[in-house]
Amino acid sequence: MIKVAQVIGKLNKGGVEAVINNYYRYIDRDKFQFDYYIDSDGSCEPSEEMRALGARYFVIPPYQKLPEYMKALEEHFAREKYDIVHVNMNTLSVFALKAAKDAGIPVRINHNHSTLGKGETKRNILKYSLRPFAKRYATDLAACNETCAGWLFGKKTLDKGKVKIIRNAIDLEKYAFDSSVRDKKRRELNIEKRTVIGHVGRFCTVKNHRFVLEIFAEYLKRDYNAVLLLTGDGPLMADTKARAESLGISRNVVFTGNRNDVPELYNAMDLVLLPSLYEGLPMVGVEAQANGLPVIMSDRVPREAKLSSSVSFLPLGDAKLWADVTEEAVRHSRYDTCEEMKRSGYDIKEEARVLEDWYLQIMK
Repeated sequence: MIKVAQVIGKLNKGGVEAVINNYYRYIDRDKFQFDYYIDSDGSCEPSEEMRALGARYFVIPPYQKLPEYMKALEEHFAREKYDIVHVNMNTLSVFALKAAKDAGIPVRINHNHSTLGKGETKRNILKYSLRPFAKRYATDLAACNETCAGWLFGKKTLDKGKVKIIRNAIDLEKYAFDSSVRDKKRRELNIEKRTVIGHVGRFCTVKNHRFVLEIFAEYLKRDYNAVLLLTGDGPLMADTKARAESLGISRNVVFTGNRNDVPELYNAMDLVLLPSLYEGLPMVGVEAQANGLPVIMSDRVPREAKLSSSVSFLPLGDAKLWADVTEEAVRHSRYDTCEEMKRSGYDIKEEARVLEDWYLQIMK
């Protein structure tokens, strides 16, 4: 059994942990064991599904308490004697990687899932200050796409083939469109016979919910009966609700909170908006495309997120432009994107084998 420590940081629904969960579902669990290392101040609980599959969770002090954080990691790593420590925390990975080196872990992976963007000045200063140390304690490098690889590790390192690209792959069958599920979910949410614009994501600055509301307010001028379906939770939930009230659109906005049926909710939607300030490669964009939905993303999202012909990229700032493109996009019917997604490398059943092979290769 090959033991892998997956260091995540803050546990939230979606994002990095969703990627790791997808791989653990389909990796050969007779050969590979995943242990999740999560900060004690995360916003959600460990997954019972992952635990049932054999994953273990270790809760450690948050990285803001750096001495306690590194001490806990080093002690855990040394005691558990991992074959691989796989860290998924952008520039913050340097601390866990040093703890892994000090604990004598032979394979230490720095896996980048993101970049940076406007709107998070303090966080960006921290990222820039730590970026020069990204390769110092790592034996191997990985990223979800070429953009994230080049940003953290440098284009020269990427061009030399020293970064493994591990796609944010999903179960394509799970997210495939189902008309019967569409009817069921629309009845449950009381949104039958209405155009449904969707967004799935944590209510935080980077997801840009304020602009989502502005776009939808413009779109309502064209389709007064439309619905905005917002799925997720987070620190800006109350602010977003207040903003919907001030725009006079709250009657047309449905806040679902965190849900366990997101794959089914995509069926109820007609289009997904992703006007993020920045992304590595948004899982929501991957999932929505697998469902055949039109997706409009900000031009700050890497172009590698376009896995099908149903994606458009627009600059931020002009809500009317986004509403115009939305109006045109919702007129088009869904289509089966499965083969496109497979060709792009996003079938988890195939990509899990790729990860297995890479783990075995770098352990030699």
